[in-house]
Amino acid sequence: MAVAGPAHADKGFGETDGGGGTDTGAGVDGDTVSVTAGGVVYDRSKNGGGGSSGALTSTTSWSPPACWYAPKYTPEQLQEHLEPIWEADSTGYEWDAAQREKYNAADEEKGFNKHKSGKGYWWDSYVNDDFPPGWEACDEGPFWVDTGDAPPAAMENAVTPAILAQLAYAQVRVPGTEVTLAPAGATKVNLPTWAWLDGADFKPVSVTASVPALGIEATATAEPVSLTIEPGTPDAETYPASGTCALTDGRIGEPYAKGKADRTPPCGVKYERSSGDAAFPLQATLTWKVTWTGSDGDGGDLPDGEFGATQDVVVQEIQAINR
Repeated sequence: MAVAGPAHADKGFGETDGGGGTDTGAGVDGDTVSVTAGGVVYDRSKNGGGGSSGALTSTTSWSPPACWYAPKYTPEQLQEHLEPIWEADSTGYEWDAAQREKYNAADEEKGFNKHKSGKGYWWDSYVNDDFPPGWEACDEGPFWVDTGDAPPAAMENAVTPAILAQLAYAQVRVPGTEVTLAPAGATKVNLPTWAWLDGADFKPVSVTASVPALGIEATATAEPVSLTIEPGTPDAETYPASGTCALTDGRIGEPYAKGKADRTPPCGVKYERSSGDAAFPLQATLTWKVTWTGSDGDGGDLPDGEFGATQDVVVQEIQAINR
């Protein structure tokens, strides 16, 4: 059985140049609303944007499918793809002959299922462009599925709403995590520094993945649930002590305002020593809960994801006044 490799040069239905897997630009450019890649159409109109946006990192060992099967060729397109390979004699006479027999290539009317044009598709494998472990598992080669029929049960990676949800997860982009600090600019040793996020910067985001030829789709939605602060030095105390600030009443943390100087911030940090002539690299990581819904009524949870950023915090000694 031949191992299926990336199909970048294959021209399949709904593809401009075949696309072996996820478009390398998909999700990176937040201004791109829609993209077709790997036999799947991604609607990113509700995705996070901006120059600081990025992909979620799963909080578990989970990763999206390395390969999957989806409709790829009409009968005519499969013939156009395979015949040049056979004519080149690069795969050996015996293999070529077996392939010609498999697809009934000698029959002008029924070869490659041309008598079923418009009534189904040849499905084939698609592979993620970065070739993660397991990318070679989808090695069955093209197989026919009539319109309205389910793919063979043995094809474990045949595209379904559940598979689409995982592929959509990989396309989700969330905005950068830069917390607002008070005091701003520079804080003082042993002075509680308040931290919070602007609610407008971390609204839920989502991506919908679909296969129009099959009429199926799934949407993966990411919603922020907590912010974790790592001060950048062990000589610091976080609020709360765990360093994780939960989403409460639609916000994370609380903006500082005049009159709160004597209060302990619900989210923040207190540095116990000066940063000297440098700054401490405060790491702010937002955890996002990811759920999905499918066109078949199925849905549920996907692994939480994280996305963070580092920002410099200058900490100064409190200057004593000599009298």
